[in-house]
Amino acid sequence: MSYLSDKLGELIFNPNPVRALATKVCRKFKIGSYERRLKLGAVEKPWYGYMVYHAACLAKKLQHKRISVLEFGVAGGNGLLNLEAHAQEITKLLDVEIDIYGFDTGKGLPEPTDFRDLPYHWRGGFYEMDEIKLKRKLSSAQLVLGDIKETAKGFFEAHHPAPIGAVAYDFDYYSSTVHALKMLEADDQFFLPRVFSYFDDIIGSEIELYNDNTGERLAINEFNDTHPDVKICPAYHLLGQQPAESWHPKIWISHFYRHPRYNDFVSLENQQSPC
Repeated sequence: MSYLSDKLGELIFNPNPVRALATKVCRKFKIGSYERRLKLGAVEKPWYGYMVYHAACLAKKLQHKRISVLEFGVAGGNGLLNLEAHAQEITKLLDVEIDIYGFDTGKGLPEPTDFRDLPYHWRGGFYEMDEIKLKRKLSSAQLVLGDIKETAKGFFEAHHPAPIGAVAYDFDYYSSTVHALKMLEADDQFFLPRVFSYFDDIIGSEIELYNDNTGERLAINEFNDTHPDVKICPAYHLLGQQPAESWHPKIWISHFYRHPRYNDFVSLENQQSPC
């Protein structure tokens, strides 16, 4: 009864209950095409689908046949499995192959370094991975296990990835996110000129109270302050969308201004206004 009352309450207090109900039904029964369900938000983790789909669209316009997607912070692996599901649908639609890499210690969160890692909210050991169980479930995604300070350094040489088009940052900590962002310093060949990015821990609640001087937000700010040719910017086009979704402010775009293909035309060919 409690479950039913909770679900009923969600619909009653939702500002658009009809749309919310339609979304749940379409998601559960996979009604409509993948593109239509993605636009409606009627897919699991729509933020993952959004960034991978649009990264693949950009890749196709730039005539890339393959891209890479990274997830920082795998934990139990639900995110990687979800990325695999989205990638399968998107490859069928756009004929762009998608390689997925998941970065994690494999042992849960390390100990926080200082206040910037929010030790009042996070503890070392949270989100431990069952590596054997997860590997049995994965069909294509590759795990990159170890301390991000080390795995970030050797990733490109070890894997020679296709251009990275989308990245999910879910390391929770400021300190770990700093090392993940350092990977954006790699050669331009490893990236699309604009990379769709998702930052999981920048909104929170009255417990986390994220701000610009701690956590992922601080890591972003410091990166932008020290990298004149690469900037991580909010996806303003999503912030103005209606209905607004809670994940919209978590989508950011990494712009590689130095990229040799940053200025390649990818818009509509005919933009002449009618008389």
